[in-house]
Amino acid sequence: MGAQTSDRARTESQARRANARLIALQREADGLANQQRSLLVDLRKFEVERDLKSEQLKQIQADAQKVAIELGSIGNQIDALQEETAATGPILEARMVELYKLGSAGYVRLLFNASDLKEFGRAYRMVAAVAAIDRRRADEHKQNLTRLRAAQGVMEKRRAEMSKLQKAAGAARSAADRAAASRAQLVADIDSRRDLMAELAAELQNAQVKLQQTLGALNAGGPRPATEGSALPIRPFRGDLDWPVAGRMLTPFGRRSTNVAGAPAQNGVQFSAQEGSPVRAVHDGTIAYAGPFTGYGTLVIIDHGNETISLYGQLGDAQVERDAKVERGDAVGTAGRVLVGIPGIYFEMRVDGKPVDPLEWLKKR
Repeated sequence: MGAQTSDRARTESQARRANARLIALQREADGLANQQRSLLVDLRKFEVERDLKSEQLKQIQADAQKVAIELGSIGNQIDALQEETAATGPILEARMVELYKLGSAGYVRLLFNASDLKEFGRAYRMVAAVAAIDRRRADEHKQNLTRLRAAQGVMEKRRAEMSKLQKAAGAARSAADRAAASRAQLVADIDSRRDLMAELAAELQNAQVKLQQTLGALNAGGPRPATEGSALPIRPFRGDLDWPVAGRMLTPFGRRSTNVAGAPAQNGVQFSAQEGSPVRAVHDGTIAYAGPFTGYGTLVIIDHGNETISLYGQLGDAQVERDAKVERGDAVGTAGRVLVGIPGIYFEMRVDGKPVDPLEWLKKR
C-alpha cells in the first residue's frame, strides 16, 4: 500500500510538471506568434520601401538618360558653332585687318573718301551696314558661346547630381533588400521554433496520456505499468532544467583544462559548489552508473531515455545505486573537488549520444 501511495505521488508530481511545462511552451508559442506578426509588418514595410526605391531608381535613370541626350545636343550645337566660327574666321580676320589699316577712324575715312554728296550717302549706308554686320557677328558669336557653355555647365552639374541620386537610390534599395532578407530569415527561424515547440508539446501530451493511464491503474489498485527510462521526456524541458548545484560555472563547455597534464577537452562544464553540498538530478531517469571512474572521480550517470544522459563527476560520494529510479531534484551525491582543489563538480549532458552545451538546457541565471 505504501509503495502504491509513493508511486501515485510521484506520478501526480510528474503530471503537474508536464502540465506546467505545456502551459509555458504555449505561452512561448504565443509570444513567437506575436513576434512573427510584428516581423511580417516590418517585412512588408521593407518590401514597400524597396519597391519605392526601385521606382525612384527607374525615374532617376530616365532623367539621367534625358540629361545625356540634352548634353549631346548641346555638344552638337557647340561643334556646329565652332565649325561656323572656323569657316567665318578668315572673313572676320580680313575685316579686322582692313579696319586696322583704316585706323581707329576707319569708318569715317570711308565716308570722307566719297567725291560728292550722293556718293557720300551711299558710303554712309554701306559703312553703317558693314559696322552693324561686324558688331552683330561678333556679339552673336560671343553670346552663343557663353550661352551654350553655361547650359553645358548646368547639364554637367545636373548629370553629377543624377549620378549621386542614382547611387543613393541603389544603396537604399540594397539596404532594403538586406533588411527584408533578414526579416524573412527571422520569420523562417520563428516558424522552425514553433514547429519544434509543437513537436515538444506533442511529446508532453503523449507523456500525459501515459501518466493518466498509470494513475488510473494505481487508483484501481493495480500495479504501475512498466515504463522504459523517464516517464517524462526531457526534450520539452530544454532551457527549463534546474542546475545540479547552487554554485556558479567555473569552465565553459568545450574548454581544455590546462591545470591537469594530458587532460582532454571537456565535453561538459565545471560548477563551483560547497564541498559536501548535495548534487541533484536535473531530470527524471534511471541510474546507469554510480561509482569511481578514471578521469571523473566518483561518477553518477542518469539515463533519461531516448539516448539522453546526464553525468555528474568529481563527486565527494555517490548516494544512489545502479538501476535506481530518480526524479528531478533528487540527491544523487555530494560535491567534491575539481581542478586544483577547488570545491565543485563536473557536469555533462549527451543527447543522441553526442555532448551538448549544458547551459542550453539549464535555466538561465
